[in-house]
Amino acid sequence: MQKKRNMRCALLLMTHLALLLVLILASENLTASRSSCPSHCGNILIPYPFGIGKGCYLNEWFAIQCNNSTSGELVPYLPIINKEVVKISLPDANTLFKTTESYGSLRVKTNITSMGCSNSSDETKFGEPLNFTGTSFTISRFNTFQAIGCNYKATLTHIEPTVVGCISTCEPRKIGDHTSCRGNKCCQVDPPSEIGQVVGINMEEISSNVTRKRGCRVAFLTDETQDPLAYREAKVTDPKWFYDRQYAILQLRWAIPMTNLSFINSMGCKMGYSSSSVSPCICMNNTNNQISSVGCACHKGYTGNPYILGGCKDIDECQLDKGNYENCRQQGGTCVNTQGSYQCVFKKYKTMPVTMGLCVGFGVLMMVFAVAFFLCKFIKKQRKVIGKRKLLRRNGGLLLKQQLTSTEGSIEKTRVFTSKELKKATENFSSTRVLGKGGHGTVYKGMLVDGRIVAVKKSIVVDQDKVGEFINEVVILSQINHRNIVKLIGCCLETEVPLLVYEFVSNGNVFEHLHGEIDESAMTTWEMRLRIVIDIARALSYLHSSASSPIFHRDVKSTNIMLDEKYQVKVSDFGTSRWVTDGHTHLTTVVSGTAGYVDPEYFLTSQFTNKSDVYSFGVVLVELITGEKPISFVRFLKSRTLAAYFILAMEENRVVDIIDPQIRDDCKLEQVMAAAQLARRCLNLTGKDRPSMREVSMELERIRSPTKDLQSNVYIVKNKAEEADVGVESCNKVDVSAPEEFQYNVDTTSTLDAEPLFLRRTW
Repeated sequence: MQKKRNMRCALLLMTHLALLLVLILASENLTASRSSCPSHCGNILIPYPFGIGKGCYLNEWFAIQCNNSTSGELVPYLPIINKEVVKISLPDANTLFKTTESYGSLRVKTNITSMGCSNSSDETKFGEPLNFTGTSFTISRFNTFQAIGCNYKATLTHIEPTVVGCISTCEPRKIGDHTSCRGNKCCQVDPPSEIGQVVGINMEEISSNVTRKRGCRVAFLTDETQDPLAYREAKVTDPKWFYDRQYAILQLRWAIPMTNLSFINSMGCKMGYSSSSVSPCICMNNTNNQISSVGCACHKGYTGNPYILGGCKDIDECQLDKGNYENCRQQGGTCVNTQGSYQCVFKKYKTMPVTMGLCVGFGVLMMVFAVAFFLCKFIKKQRKVIGKRKLLRRNGGLLLKQQLTSTEGSIEKTRVFTSKELKKATENFSSTRVLGKGGHGTVYKGMLVDGRIVAVKKSIVVDQDKVGEFINEVVILSQINHRNIVKLIGCCLETEVPLLVYEFVSNGNVFEHLHGEIDESAMTTWEMRLRIVIDIARALSYLHSSASSPIFHRDVKSTNIMLDEKYQVKVSDFGTSRWVTDGHTHLTTVVSGTAGYVDPEYFLTSQFTNKSDVYSFGVVLVELITGEKPISFVRFLKSRTLAAYFILAMEENRVVDIIDPQIRDDCKLEQVMAAAQLARRCLNLTGKDRPSMREVSMELERIRSPTKDLQSNVYIVKNKAEEADVGVESCNKVDVSAPEEFQYNVDTTSTLDAEPLFLRRTW
């Protein structure tokens, strides 16, 4: 039994030895057969798996024909893609380690696409697409798409959904060289990183006022831009040069298809990425391609052809780099090649303790410097934090927190920004971002990190007695929720001057629209102005009447009435506003406001009431009726203020004469006259004779929807105007309804308008 087992083992061993011998002989025969294959065609190297002649290439995809050119020289030709070969390169290990892909490169000549370069009828702007489907070749990412000529657009096709192309024009420019391709007579663009195996070129003309002569135009994919010195000689802005040459050089990628995996395994290369592999060659699966393939490269420290068994040879780097070798020898070291990397090894001397001591001392010194550096940074950071805390206290941060926490959860509505956030939003408060300047500060346009456009108000340098005014504006705006009042988003108190962040209102203010500072304004119709004045009245009525403690604006004027893109009103600038309790008055030692808008009674008594805002509103209403500025030195002395000018016109029954010419021929006179009568009541010198803002708002709503009483009252006005020989028919043509693009819900019972404003008295 034991003898039979021994015989079986001997037979099995002999079988394995025979198979090994067959493989060795086959390998030797294959090597011998390949050694007889031509290695060059003309001056071009043909490395395996490419080859010339049967048995010299891996498969038909890599078969090369060596043909005679028109000049008599031998040139390689690849029949599978019907292209002349310029250069074949094997995969590079450095590229493999960087991209985890392994491709060889193949440079071939391709036809260019042309238009208008000859009188031939068969010339077309649509070139034949490059199609490498069914082969192991794909278009390399190192190519550039280039278009040369005048006034046309060239695009790549068959790469959907990606769109790649460029426009080449011939606009007049200064005379320069012909080496740049930046849109003038030539344009170029990088194609997508993964084109695939099919790509085409489309050319189409574009209109130009410069010249009707189009001339020759060409477009092509090429990798020749990678060699600026050679490409400079091509005159990149001369399409005729390329058309006469009749080709461009295109770079392709190649790899071994997965169907030849047995061939890959037979080479003895290590599969998979490994920078520390000791194998002479390494192979990688290429997954970023439409076809599955494998590429191999000689490992670092080796050179040769990885597709030949034993083709990767070890590099003696010490001999290869003579400079490093000599330098190492002069320093007393020995050059050692370890796993393909060069090292200079020195002998250990008795001075090693001294060297170690110096190294330790240097390390300690560096550690001391590092500790000092980080300690300095920490101290600077702490100083910055302490400085911001001081600014926060100086700018009323504690007062603001106290006010907001005392108002039923409103602190959640107001965001506190950092100075870094607002500097980034406004490009460090650039002068190009300035929206406007006023008595309370400068307003900048900004964009937050979430994409919201905001207005950042940078207050003027404030002293301690101005802090309360700033905090007052924050607290008041944080409590207001009305569509016709600008919304406060947040604030910043850790800067030299406090900052407020509002919603951005994009369409300027009423003053700019009325007095020609904004082109193409829609405020040239009476119905638009009536809608705007109703919005203003609603906002002020809300402030006066819809809060447990009324709010007085104290600076109502046309420059503080902002408009959005739909001409919806946003009342702004609450810097001098106050909320009051019983008595509805506010006694001040200094009268604040804007000339032309200030209530005369407030000016005399220093007592600001809700009727003071009514007076200022009356001036704004007269502005909208007359189109006049609140103060004008062109008018007579007694009519310098708009209020005096308007009251005098009312007394002399010539209101029709002072209606703004922009709206006079396109309005309803009964509405304008009713609004004028309301304005006259608002401008009474005695506050108790003025209507409240709620009454004003209701009256304006009735004016917009006229009743019989309004019609009969205006009939009397018309008779008076006729007695004064003033025409009134021209101001009675247009329906009062607003244009469709400016219409919105005006329901006076809107929950937004009527939302109560509950405030607590904090001083």
